[in-house]
Amino acid sequence: MKRIFCSILIGFALFSCNKQTNTANFGSKNGTTYAEISVKEDGKWEGRKYKGGVFKNVQEMRLNPLHTDHSFDIRYEGPGWENQNIGYRLYLDWRNAVDIYGKKVNTIILPEVGQDGFDSYHNPQPWGQDILKAGKSLGIGGFGRFVNDTVAKFHQVEDTYVKINNAKKSSSFEITYKNWKTGNHTTDLAAKISIYPYDRFSKFQLKTSNPTDGLCAGLVKFKEIPLKQNKSTDNSWGYIATYGAQTLVDKTDLLGMAIFYKTSEVEKTVTGPHDHLVIFKPTTNAVTYYILSAWEQEQNGIKTEADFYKDLDEKSAQLQSKNKLNK
Repeated sequence: MKRIFCSILIGFALFSCNKQTNTANFGSKNGTTYAEISVKEDGKWEGRKYKGGVFKNVQEMRLNPLHTDHSFDIRYEGPGWENQNIGYRLYLDWRNAVDIYGKKVNTIILPEVGQDGFDSYHNPQPWGQDILKAGKSLGIGGFGRFVNDTVAKFHQVEDTYVKINNAKKSSSFEITYKNWKTGNHTTDLAAKISIYPYDRFSKFQLKTSNPTDGLCAGLVKFKEIPLKQNKSTDNSWGYIATYGAQTLVDKTDLLGMAIFYKTSEVEKTVTGPHDHLVIFKPTTNAVTYYILSAWEQEQNGIKTEADFYKDLDEKSAQLQSKNKLNK
């Protein structure tokens, strides 16, 4: 009877005005991966800002048409995902950038992030903090469309829908962008983003309904941090990466970031106004890439540039042999 009652409630919620489904699932069964999105309820919109209310985790949601950056209706502005080593979040608005939560602990922390003040995670916390200054960039692995030497983002989208999945061996979420318009081109885009119990990487899969030239993933660029590129020995996989003092923590705090891509799916890599970019070939097949970040303050983490690039080269070899990253 309890299960039937819960199913009725979930079904009712799916047809509510904001298409949200409540969930009490705060992590995967083994507690080593987790994804979530948390939306305010019992408040009200004033213009494009949400006033009052309390955050409540939902398993599925349709983005409110009033939502934009800093609307304060979504905790830390979009979905978050983590494992014991690292955490990430995606800005679920026109920016579509991916940010990094550096972790000093090996426990699940996202359910508490942003609960004691909307952007308190920008300051040092016992668990760590937001460490990446994305600015006008795509952050680490955010996606858009490179057109006329600039990145077109998600200013014009008819509908955005998110679904969270916490399973036994991974956590993921899917975003469906309906009628994403950039210039004179319109397409649906489906994105699936996954994380696993081990290591520091996250898997991205993008699929457009129409072939889309310029579809890209970006890595924020800093003037003083050089870009490094390399490929597996058979050239089947490549990566772009940076390492250095490139965090919000202080001027000496070290972070490594990388994007791994399948060379057969990529047209070229270029430097944009704010990002190092991987440009995918137009297709309606799914394209796959991985992001990875290594913060020096992580427990038992990677502490040096040499060790960071050694790790990337080892992963390139694994991608060459298995066509995927795993433990």
